[in-house]
Amino acid sequence: MHQAKLTLDPAFTIAPVRRRTFGAFVEHLGRCVYTGIYEPGHPTADDDGFRRDVLDLTRELGVSTIRYPGGNFVSGYRWEDGIGPVAERPRRLDLAWQSTETNEVGVDEFVRWCRKAGVEPMMALNLGTRGIAEALDLLEYCNHPSGTTLSDLRVVNGSKEPHGIRMWCLGNEMDGPWQTGHKTAHEYGRLAAETARAMRMVDPTLELVACGSSGSSMPTFGAWEATVLEETYDVVDYISCHAYYEEHDGDLGSFLACSTDMEYFIRSVVATADHVGARLKSRKKIDISFDEWNIWYLSRHQAAERRTDWPIAPPLLEDRYHLADAVAFGGLLITLLRNSDRVTAASLAQLVNVIAPIMTETGGRAWRQTTFHPFAQASRLAAGEVLRVEPTAPTYETKAYGEVPVIDAVATHGEDGTTLFVVNRSADQPVSLDIDTRALGGARLVEATTLTDPDVYARNTADDPDRIAPRPNPDVEHDPLRVLLPPVSWNVIRLA
Repeated sequence: MHQAKLTLDPAFTIAPVRRRTFGAFVEHLGRCVYTGIYEPGHPTADDDGFRRDVLDLTRELGVSTIRYPGGNFVSGYRWEDGIGPVAERPRRLDLAWQSTETNEVGVDEFVRWCRKAGVEPMMALNLGTRGIAEALDLLEYCNHPSGTTLSDLRVVNGSKEPHGIRMWCLGNEMDGPWQTGHKTAHEYGRLAAETARAMRMVDPTLELVACGSSGSSMPTFGAWEATVLEETYDVVDYISCHAYYEEHDGDLGSFLACSTDMEYFIRSVVATADHVGARLKSRKKIDISFDEWNIWYLSRHQAAERRTDWPIAPPLLEDRYHLADAVAFGGLLITLLRNSDRVTAASLAQLVNVIAPIMTETGGRAWRQTTFHPFAQASRLAAGEVLRVEPTAPTYETKAYGEVPVIDAVATHGEDGTTLFVVNRSADQPVSLDIDTRALGGARLVEATTLTDPDVYARNTADDPDRIAPRPNPDVEHDPLRVLLPPVSWNVIRLA
């Protein structure tokens, strides 16, 4: 058994908990939209064709924002295709995912769904095959009250009140050669800057996100951010980060420590942004929108044969997550929270069916994947200020990241108490964790839950949807507080 300890002290604050950390992502990809959030004729469908069972799970998940409509999809998207009478909307080839897009769901339907789910819409713009004029048109359609051609068209289409979208992504992954309209950093930076300036002529209060690197392994990483921010620094608020992780060749130890790479990614982008700011003699700080992150078995997708039949809403990227995925996922959540001073928005990619915490059957059931639970607990319980905790713990050697601690943790502290989120990365050893709570005064334990299973590759299914779920941890000692963390586990400890 490993021994570890940490201290909870409300003086060790990092930043407020950012509600936008708990955002998600809905892209026109596979079954995310069609038979995911939208399925007319489903037993739970409402009058707009939205699945009520998915809406209920979205609310339970605690999602704060939804990024839409892509993703790679947006770089070939014509937003005008998705408005007006549904029967008259054109069908288009989606080059990103080799599918046919019916455009049954567009911006008006998406915003209507967001209102029902109680989430903030976050819109991505096509700067791949389109540009400034189309971005301004979409902004006018969405946000201008009335009295212009496009705003009045929105009213005619059934949305009398403006959509009021505040956060806009200036394109998607434009550094990637796979992206329709892929650009160099200089080409993209100039287009993003001019688009941002034009949008701010309409509304200077918008929050704008410039495209950062698609991953820290990109050959242009670092240089891309520097060049793009030199062009856009004064007119954007965020630079984006995207990162996905998977277990390679049975290397469970490295996989469980994948948040080490996310930490490196964040710190590198912050350093680059601050360097550009210093060169420009600007006091402004650029925040990070980590608007794509998840566990994704990307190698399986890359090995799949390219489709040639252009189907409608085919099942794509439907990874079925196990316990180890959920624990690695929990480590990523801990990292996002720990960097709340600069990561002020994030989007879990994606929400339904496509590498998602929520799965559905067409015409049938919906259920929670293993990754649903760490996200839902963190969204529900993280409140107040993020606290830095510095665990003292043994380390283990990983092939990918060298020596890493067997546990990783972060805490939040607010009026209702303190919550500690901690993962045990050890594949075979429990950790006895001593928690020093003296700085919290008369803190008492409210609850200790653990997400674990003897089989680290156990999954939830439609027939067994609760195989992996948080359960009370029976191995707790009081005064002083000591909690036993099982191997490969996500743990939440609440104090009042």
